[in-house]
Amino acid sequence: MDPETLWSERRHHRGRPPAHTREAVVATAVGVADAEGLSALTMRRVATALGSGTMSLYTYVSERDALLELMIDAVTGEQPLPLPTGDWRADLAAFAREQRALMHRHPWLPVALTGRRTLGPNTLRALDHALALLAPSGLPPRARTEAFALVSGFVASHVGYEAAQQQALGRTDDVREFVASNARYLAAAVESGAYPHLAEAMAESGAETPEADETFERMLAQVISGLG
Repeated sequence: MDPETLWSERRHHRGRPPAHTREAVVATAVGVADAEGLSALTMRRVATALGSGTMSLYTYVSERDALLELMIDAVTGEQPLPLPTGDWRADLAAFAREQRALMHRHPWLPVALTGRRTLGPNTLRALDHALALLAPSGLPPRARTEAFALVSGFVASHVGYEAAQQQALGRTDDVREFVASNARYLAAAVESGAYPHLAEAMAESGAETPEADETFERMLAQVISGLG
């Protein structure tokens, strides 16, 4: 996969004009991944959803990995990039919330990001915007890049965990009973005295399981507070 070719707007086709656009192919692939997951994303599956032959797909994209890069960049373009307010911590937190929302709309994205090899134009715009948000922090340019990578990594990891939890509960016949049984098990474990530090943490947290948004916000605040 050649990044210069991948992100070039120039297309060279022989014979008849192509029946589709590359944008349509990418949008179809995103729809397949959203509905069926990355494991279902094959050139054959995308071609079927597009109503095209598998080999004709290579007119628009050279391979599955290249298609995945295009998909990542396409959905990254959905994220709004509001002007900085000057409060870099608040701006960075707002950016992270938008990232989380984007990853919830496209659950395959956190996993796909771990294997990406090149940055497309939408991703470059988002990165440049994030660095602008961090400018008032006083961090040098390289440290700003690392700070953004840290926050983005946290968001992707957290969303991946949220998705895994939902999948695990989805495999449980009686979710309510499973949650109650797990709570009883943990309570008995900490009451045994074998895990004093865990017992202290659970005592502070209380018996109620915090809402997902509440947990994300609390952890995000801790990550950002450690920057700059």
